[in-house]
Formats: sequence, C-alpha cells, structure tokens
Amino acid sequence: MVLAVQVAADFLLLATAFAITNVLSTHGHRFTDCPACGMFLLYGAVFTLLGHSERLYDPETLRTPERQAWLLIKVFVWSTVLMGVALAGWARPIEPSLLKFIASAALGSTLMYLYRRWVQRPLRRQANCKCSRNVLIVGAGQAGRELAHFLQRDPFASCTVCGFLDEDMSGIGVLGQVRDLQLIARRNFVDEIIVTVPLHSDVARKAIWQARRNHIDLKIVPDLLGADPAQVALQRFQDIPVITLWEEPVPGVRLLLKRAADLCFSAVGLLAGAPLLAGIAFAIKMDSPGPVLYRAPRVGLKGRQFLCYKFRTMVADADRLKEKLRGHNERAGPFFKLAIDPRVTRVGRFLRRYSLDELPQLWNVLRGEMSLVGPRPHPIDDVERYALEDYQRLEATPGLTGLWQVTARHDPSFQRSMALDREYIGGWSLGMDLRILCKTIGAVVRGEGA
Repeated sequence: MVLAVQVAADFLLLATAFAITNVLSTHGHRFTDCPACGMFLLYGAVFTLLGHSERLYDPETLRTPERQAWLLIKVFVWSTVLMGVALAGWARPIEPSLLKFIASAALGSTLMYLYRRWVQRPLRRQANCKCSRNVLIVGAGQAGRELAHFLQRDPFASCTVCGFLDEDMSGIGVLGQVRDLQLIARRNFVDEIIVTVPLHSDVARKAIWQARRNHIDLKIVPDLLGADPAQVALQRFQDIPVITLWEEPVPGVRLLLKRAADLCFSAVGLLAGAPLLAGIAFAIKMDSPGPVLYRAPRVGLKGRQFLCYKFRTMVADADRLKEKLRGHNERAGPFFKLAIDPRVTRVGRFLRRYSLDELPQLWNVLRGEMSLVGPRPHPIDDVERYALEDYQRLEATPGLTGLWQVTARHDPSFQRSMALDREYIGGWSLGMDLRILCKTIGAVVRGEGA
C-alpha cells in the first residue's frame, strides 16, 4: 500500500511538472496531444520502474535524505537519457519538444525531492505519534542494544522500546527473563517482540512459543553469517522459506545495450554483406568439393552447445584428420593449431588471412548464441581438456573477436589466452568492447589473421 502511494505521488508530481512546463512554454509542440501524453505515461513508467530497481522506494532509502537525493538524480539521468533517445527518433534534437521534455523531467525530479523532504516527514512524524507500538526485545547483547538504539532514534520507526528480556538480569533495561514474558508483555501493553538471540537456543524457542501463545507480533533477527543486510532477500518456495544472503550484481542496462548492438550490427552486416557472402560461397564451391559452410558444435555460455557457422576453409574430411595431426600440435594445452595445416584449401588460406571465414557467425550473433566481442568458442574436444579454472571463460557469451585476438593471437601459450579471457570477463565494459572492435578492424585490414 505504501509503495502504491509513493508511485502515485511520483506520477502526480511528474504530471504537474509537465503541465507547468507546457503552460510556461510559448512555442513548440504542446504536451496535450496524444503522442505527448503517451510519452509522459511511458516516461513515468520507466522512471518508477528504474526507481524501484534502484531501491528508491525502500524504507531504508526514505530514512536517508542524502541517499534519496543521489538516487533521484541517478534515476532521472538514466530515464531521461533513455526516453530522450526515443523522442529524438521522431523529433530533431534541437526542436523545443525535446528540450521541453528534459526540462519537465528535471522539474519533476526536483518536485519529488522537495515532496520527500518537506511533506512526507511531517506527515510521518504525526503518524508516528498516533500509532506508536510498544516493543520488547529478547536479548540484551550487542545486537539487541544496537537495535534498541536505532529504534529509539529513528523517527520513522513508530515504536517505543519498553525494555529487554535476558537470562542475565544485571544489564540496564532488562525487565526479566523469558519465563516472565507473559507477565511483562501484559503489564507494558507490548505489541511486538523482537528476538535477537541465536534461534537454535532454548531462550529463542521459549520466547517464540510465548509470543505466539499470547498473540503478540513477532520478529526475529537472523544470523546472516557476515553477509551485507542490504543484499538479503526472503523468498518462499511453497512452504519452504529461503533467505538469499548474496547475489552477484548483474549490469542489466549494459548487457541490454550490448545485446542491442549485437542485433543491429549483425543484421546490418548480413544484409549489407550479402553480395560478398555470395561471392565467397561461389569461390569455395569452385575451389574444392564439399559444403560451403562448416558447421561445428561449439561450447558457449554456461557450457551450452550450439552449431557455429563458418565458411569452409579446409578439405571436407578435416575433422577426421585432426586426431591424426594432434601429435604435431603447435599450441600448448587444449588448443590445436598448426602454422602450416595441410587440411587448409587455397581459398581457405585467403579467407583465414582476412578473417572472412568468420562472417557467417553473424548469424550466431543474431540468434544470441554469440556476441560481437567475447572469448572465442572452443570445440567440444578442447573443452573436455580444460582444467577446473579454465571453465571461468564459459561465464561470458563467446564472441566473433576478443581481447586475445587483438592482443596475443599468435602467442602459442594456452595459459596466456585464458588469462586474457579472464581479464576481459573481470573488466568488461562497453568501452572495452568498442576498443576491441576497432583493433579488430585494423587487424583484418592488415591481413593478420591465421
């Protein structure tokens, strides 16, 4: 209910900001037409969804004005950039409609901040005075004392700490032991009991049983084993509660942009390069018998297998001959590579030199099995020779090109290749992808392929 009120308030403030900007504007398109109304509704949805994902509406955020201000700025920037790009698709960037949109969004974010600082706080303090709850804490140790100190100082807590229950009666504020819970709870009109002692102890079990028996609200402070409480989440699978102590952060927006770039460039590449693809296919067919495309199973993200497409650069029975030639392998580890491979055809050597044999993998990129940039996909028999630490490279979507290709392509060391793949996975960014693509284009033009 509180979340719905906060979202509705933000929508109303955004509408007010858009209306004010529209009234003050003396030129350009007005926000009273249907497309503009649709844009406002879409912007409001994007803003509140991003705000929810950034925990703008969490109670912990509402307690910290500085954090609220930072998150409002962050959500405003991201949502305005996303919607500004969409608006620029049908309105030139210099047109007043786009400038008015940005001004409206900025005014709306400012109104949200003022609302939180000067309106919500007095209302909540007034509500706290009318709806204060009496709390009894089981356990007068460090956790119980810290919790009591926080509840007594926090104006949003809307509760009064009556005291503690503990087996050690010598502490300040200890009203009795757990066996006295019913008497103390009735005498102090306790509305809620918070258990801060280890849950496996007899004290905790007795306190929980007494609280439920006397129909008193009950909360517990779980042992998080050193995990950050901000990361903790509770889920329920049917009747089984599960506490999530840690989840690796996922760069959702950056991954979405990476996938969007993969889709755009692979689609454009396949359409624009259709004549070149047809010419290469004809040359392969005239050079040697066999299929034009080489389709081989490769291992991709999370160990999933897929068919990787390449122009055939070897004789038709190259896979059968591979095991016979493995004793002459010039690479260390699972890699198999020969500088002068007798299986490579005449056209194949040219295609490999300029990496043209990789062009059909744009279809794998379009399907989502590969990306433009990432660790190269390895054959199944190479993956079977991985050491345990080598499997880390399967945590990223394989790519047409990667850090190894533009850094140490001719280095025979398998460990060097794995180190570069781990460096890419650990430091990945959109800027790194762009730099690798630019270096790849230079290497292709210079004919530095294998």
